[in-house]
Amino acid sequence: MVHDTAPPAAKTRSVLRSPAFLRLWSATTASGIATWALPFVLGLAVLSRSLTAVELGVLLAARTAGFLAAVPVSGVLADRYARRQVVLWSGLISALAAPVLAAFVGNSLLLAAVAAAAMGAGQGACRPAFSALTAEVVSVDQRQQANAAMTMSIRVTTLVAPGLTALLALVVNTQGLLLGIGALWLVAAFVPPAGSGQVAAVASRAGFVTEFLDGVREARRHPWFLAGLGALSAVIATGYSATGVILPLVSRDRYDTEAVLAGALTAYTLGALAGAVLMARWRPRAAGWTGLFGLALYGFAPLVLLLPVHPFVVIAVYAVAGLGIDLFNVPWFTATQREVDPAKLARVSSLDFLMSYGLAPVGLALIAPAISAFGAAPVLVVCSVVCFAAPGLAALVPSSRDFGPRR
Repeated sequence: MVHDTAPPAAKTRSVLRSPAFLRLWSATTASGIATWALPFVLGLAVLSRSLTAVELGVLLAARTAGFLAAVPVSGVLADRYARRQVVLWSGLISALAAPVLAAFVGNSLLLAAVAAAAMGAGQGACRPAFSALTAEVVSVDQRQQANAAMTMSIRVTTLVAPGLTALLALVVNTQGLLLGIGALWLVAAFVPPAGSGQVAAVASRAGFVTEFLDGVREARRHPWFLAGLGALSAVIATGYSATGVILPLVSRDRYDTEAVLAGALTAYTLGALAGAVLMARWRPRAAGWTGLFGLALYGFAPLVLLLPVHPFVVIAVYAVAGLGIDLFNVPWFTATQREVDPAKLARVSSLDFLMSYGLAPVGLALIAPAISAFGAAPVLVVCSVVCFAAPGLAALVPSSRDFGPRR
């Protein structure tokens, strides 16, 4: 087990008073806004007829492919070199891809897709590096508060950014908005502080595959991590995918209004924000079981879509599901940064992102055929059972109680 210690002064000081953390928070927030904004801006381009729906699908697929391809590469590089440098080059790749995408969107689908893939690669490459850099910049006793603050910024962005982007679209065209995304990536590239560099210099270098497999072996040393990652991947691949496809249909066909869809998604984000605020202060005695319980709450989301309940019940259930997801996220990231060998943290984080984000498109691709073959009700039942059962099974792993050995 890796032991980490914090200086005594840090134990009484809020992480929000740390200039280094505020720089890191600003950079991760900028990257989060930029990551969120790209598909939204491209969607607005479809509304303005600058893109067709087919072209939008191609560009989003290219971005996803670039993201998934870059995540494992970044994990190795961020453990091999200084994490700050990996963040810098990741941000620059996305920033440089933005004007290329702006120049060719609606003109050359091939070149626009290449730019979208490059931007996705930059997005994917910064994730493991940012996670590992957090462990270098923030002392161990402040990391839960730090991870909660970063999660809060994501939730606030999800709430506020759509309206602001739509307003900007009234006065700025698609190309201008894409250049704005590039500017955000410049912030993500240049603002973060330097880390400790504690793992930047390694005497010998193995091959890329060997180094990545070393990260896999490090993940296998932590049964709680494998169990939690399996539960998270199962919930994303089934529950998230099913509700993402079926909620709009239920909103339209059962309630005859888009307000239920909008209300449920807003409630989910507000619930997640409340969960992050709660976890910034709360230190549960069994952090792992608390997180897995929160993850299992998502099982109510597909379940409520089965029942002819009042629309406010659907909205309330989504708020509870959102609360639960950040009851899981914050202690999960904190435990990973605490328990994993610092020299292999980026590779283990890349495995986390690769599994959870990688299975999401697979789930979405399979849900629609499953609904066509079996109907929506059986699919929702199966997804709900998986969302409840996967975290429950993960909780049976002894070290999952605290996401690590008991102290």
